[in-house]
Amino acid sequence: MRLWHLTSLDAPTVAVVWMLAFAWAAHVHLPLWLPAVLALAAWSIYIGDRLLDAHKAQTPLRPRHHFHWEHRRIFTPLALTAAVAGISIVFCAMPVAARERNSALAAAALAYFTSVHSPWRLPGRKTQHRLPKELLVGILFTLACATPTLARVNWGFNLPRVLCVLLALFGYIALAWLNCYAIECWESDIVPQKSSIFHLATALTAAALLAAAVAFTAHFQREAAILVAAAFAAAMLAFLDRHKLRLNPVSLRAAADLVLLAPIVLLAIR
Repeated sequence: MRLWHLTSLDAPTVAVVWMLAFAWAAHVHLPLWLPAVLALAAWSIYIGDRLLDAHKAQTPLRPRHHFHWEHRRIFTPLALTAAVAGISIVFCAMPVAARERNSALAAAALAYFTSVHSPWRLPGRKTQHRLPKELLVGILFTLACATPTLARVNWGFNLPRVLCVLLALFGYIALAWLNCYAIECWESDIVPQKSSIFHLATALTAAALLAAAVAFTAHFQREAAILVAAAFAAAMLAFLDRHKLRLNPVSLRAAADLVLLAPIVLLAIR
């Protein structure tokens, strides 16, 4: 599990599971090349992010950064190969309409990645009004997983279904944000100013279960199930926060990503 984290394979694994879970909830069958593109893109981005962080070394480096930098002669060609393979699949398999639709999300991700690692900053630019980095990552990550399904659903005039899908989408954005925020607090020894990670995770668990009850009452069982999975993952983050001192940093970081795989059990249900 620690190697799964250190090699940056955790992000693409979670991304693929979430993509398939959203598709499962909406009764949508995705072509196999879509999870492949998402996995390759996520892997190359996370490798690049960690190599650039290690190269700049302007922030405290974590074991994953040291691991990537130590093996950069392996990770650099792997990241480039994954990126080229993903782009090739996009141009060979993705329809033009879908390519245009996804370009906005890709541009937003590229803009975020560039802003984080660009060596240039505009003088006097105020940053206090920017969205938190963890929230931006949560939004982009979840939308990348959910957009292929959302684009294939025949919404019609079924307002209750739209509301249930939105509840699931916002629930997973909140879960992705909480995962990033918790890891940032654990690794930086930051004490949250308003609420502890435990309280935030408990609140998200309760909110996800309430949303699941609403979806189940509206007879959208699959949307309810995916929300229950999100509630379980949030509850496990609360558990990890309570026992964080019993785990070494790498194991804690890997466990925080491992709990995000909770929706995988739904994929076995037909």
